[in-house]
Amino acid sequence: MKPLTEKHLAILRRHMVEIVEMHLDLASDEIGKSVLSPDLRRALMEVPRHLFVPQPLMAVAYQDTPLPIGFEKTISQPFIGALMIDLLDLEPGQRVLEIGTGLGYQAAILAEMGAEVFSVEVVEEFAETAESQFLALGYDIEVRVGDGSRGWADHGPYDAILVTAAASEVPPDLVEQLAPQGRIVLPLGGADVQKLSVVEKRPNGSFQTRAIIPARFTQLEVAG
Repeated sequence: MKPLTEKHLAILRRHMVEIVEMHLDLASDEIGKSVLSPDLRRALMEVPRHLFVPQPLMAVAYQDTPLPIGFEKTISQPFIGALMIDLLDLEPGQRVLEIGTGLGYQAAILAEMGAEVFSVEVVEEFAETAESQFLALGYDIEVRVGDGSRGWADHGPYDAILVTAAASEVPPDLVEQLAPQGRIVLPLGGADVQKLSVVEKRPNGSFQTRAIIPARFTQLEVAG
């Protein structure tokens, strides 16, 4: 069989976006919207997801399913990943903190949308791989290895925070580093089942949480 070409991969990427849009429409009652933001849709069409998965999985990178990336971690299902970013309600130029870089796909989407991105990853090998890929593709994204639950205070406050691992409660350091009226999107719950949730910070520093749909993520790790 011939190898996949860039033309083939572009077709698969377009199909992935269409599936994401279908899932969004089907879940619109729970989510509160039925279409992707234009900036996010464009980014999904532009970022080569197949370069952010292990090489043996490149051919299935655009299927709407999570994929293993090593260290018992996965890259999120495209629909869930896109939904989490859409729920941040971003505007170009805003400062975003990502917790859980993985191999870098979500951070690349955020950067493609015009965000200023800072990402924290607990697995050093992931951080190194992601940084190399960002450099190769021209994305200006800062990455550090560390405990994601503590955020990255040096670059705060952030307009939005994306957490790609589950926590039983919203980490207090992340709330502290979030700008007033900013949003955190994360899965809240135990090891088996969580609710994808939006946390909005009020001007007085308190916050309110809105559960969206069920989700299943690995737990947020705390570095030793």
